Amino acid sequence: MKKMLVIIFILLIIFIGIYINKKNIGNETVTATEVNNIEQYISKIYMWQEVTEEALPKFNNINDAPDLWLWEVVKKNLDNYEVSYDEVKQKAKEIFGEEFTKQFPKEGTEYIQYNDELKKYVATGVGLDTLDDSFFIKQITKTKNGYEVEIAEYLEDYENSMNIEDENQVYDIYIKDLNHNIIATIKSNDGETKSIEVVKENIDKFTTKKIILEKDKNENLYVRQVG
Repeated sequence: MKKMLVIIFILLIIFIGIYINKKNIGNETVTATEVNNIEQYISKIYMWQEVTEEALPKFNNINDAPDLWLWEVVKKNLDNYEVSYDEVKQKAKEIFGEEFTKQFPKEGTEYIQYNDELKKYVATGVGLDTLDDSFFIKQITKTKNGYEVEIAEYLEDYENSMNIEDENQVYDIYIKDLNHNIIATIKSNDGETKSIEVVKENIDKFTTKKIILEKDKNENLYVRQVG
C-alpha cells in the first residue's frame, strides 16, 4: 500500500511538472494571428532603399529615426494624397503611437509638399527601380510589452522582366543581399514562396535586424527600436 502511495505521489509530481511546463510554453507561444499582425505592421513601415536609403534604418528610439524614412512611411500609408497638417499628424500617431513626438515640418518635405492653392499637403510619387525590398521573419520572441522580432532582409531583382510583352514568358529573378550580391536565382513561375525558401536556406548570407514592437491596450503594434 505504501509503495502504491509513493508511486501515485511521484506520478502526481511528474504530472504537475508537465502541466506547469506546458503552461509556461503556452504563454510563450506566438499564434498564427499574432504572426500575421506582426508581418502586416512591419510591411507598413518597411520602405524602399532607393527612396529612404534604407528600407528599415536602425534607431534606439522612434523619435530618433531618420526624418526621410519617418515621413515616407506616413506617406506610404495615407488614404489619399491630399491631406491637411492635422491628417498627417494623425496618421503618424496611428502608425507610431502616442510616444511619437516628432513634428511634421510646416513647410512639408521633398515628397509631401504644401500646395498654396489647395491649402493642403500633396504627396508626390517617387520613381522605383526593379528591386523589391523584402524581409523574412526569422524569429519572434514575446516580451513583457510586446515582441522582439528578428528579420532577414533581402532584395528581389526583377530586372529581367523589363520589356517582356508576353506575360506568360518565364524569366530569372535574382535574390540579392543588401549589398546587391546575387545569392540565388529563381524563375518567375516558381511560386510566391520560392524566394522565402531560398532566404531560409541561405539565412547566414543576409542582413538581420531586431525590431522591438510594443502593444497598447487595444493590441495595436508600434515600433520602438530597430537594432
